[in-house]
Amino acid sequence: MSGPLLHLVAATRPNLPKLAALWHALAGTGFSARIVHTGQHHDAAMFADHLADLGLPAPDFSLGVAGGGHAALTGHTMMACEALWQRERPDLVVVPGDVDASLAAALAARKLGLMVAHLEAGLRCGDRLMPEEINRRAIDAISDLLWAPDHATAERLLAEGHAPGSVRAVGNAMIDSLVRNLPEARWRPLPAGLTACRYGVVTLHRPANVDDRAALAALLDALAEAARALPLAWPVHPRTAKRLAEFGLALPEGITPLPPLGYRDFLALLAQARLVATDSGGIQEEAVVMNLPCLTLRPSTERPVTLEAGGNQLVTPASLPGAVARILANDFPPARPIPLWDGKAGARMVAHLAELFALRDAA
Repeated sequence: MSGPLLHLVAATRPNLPKLAALWHALAGTGFSARIVHTGQHHDAAMFADHLADLGLPAPDFSLGVAGGGHAALTGHTMMACEALWQRERPDLVVVPGDVDASLAAALAARKLGLMVAHLEAGLRCGDRLMPEEINRRAIDAISDLLWAPDHATAERLLAEGHAPGSVRAVGNAMIDSLVRNLPEARWRPLPAGLTACRYGVVTLHRPANVDDRAALAALLDALAEAARALPLAWPVHPRTAKRLAEFGLALPEGITPLPPLGYRDFLALLAQARLVATDSGGIQEEAVVMNLPCLTLRPSTERPVTLEAGGNQLVTPASLPGAVARILANDFPPARPIPLWDGKAGARMVAHLAELFALRDAA
């Protein structure tokens, strides 16, 4: 008789390194796993090209749901997931992150009576205007297993009333993939025109930063000033590229635009950079572990442990150039190691699964 069947739900590019940690840890354990790609990120640059870098196979199921507003994407993804799970009923659905399709998959699974594990549970930034904050709170509320990236986050989940047996501080799954791929990435060639340790990296994609013309223009002005001190390389997210074109805005001098990069190519870009300015949650995590100074262009972060570790700071457009100057003057605190961010999150998740299914079988 085959072991428990898991469906691992991948919606967007940032989901893949998290799922890769669990996928590799499941090898040889007796669990079976299938990858379900909802389609929220669907082109090669934003999804398919990352699979090989992470050692993941092509998805077993591709639902093809992409585009539309929050309600449309969530609703259509729920319908597609429901149809799939009526055909093949897994023992557990693993939902990573906090995008709309992740919430949709969790809702569809629970309404069908399927167990749900939330990978990267318990993150909170306190900003109820951020769609991801609503999604992550809702997913946590209905999940059976909650895998937190650190002890403080696990304690928050317990304080919110989740059962102790359902919550586990497993560590950061993103870091498993970082540890696995960073040695090779450090030796990859950089894009033309870039010299190791003589450039910074920029990434911006969140609606609050790029969907409003005035906000995006202010960021471009701040980046232009920063680029006079340090050349910047910017892999431009498709959403941001669309907004730049709509608003008639151009990247300032000193900023090298790049297309979206594959997982290892982007790690190489980070590994050889002087700093990163970003609004990405995952990059905050990777930068701190790499001891790469990180300037987060947001008023809050759902990853406060990266601020406490010392390698990440919240900045505004107005304060960005000064922060860049401090980094270049070596006036920036080094990052301290974060407990459990050691490349073993996947193994801890598998251990929790083994406990769960042993208890279920015993019952």
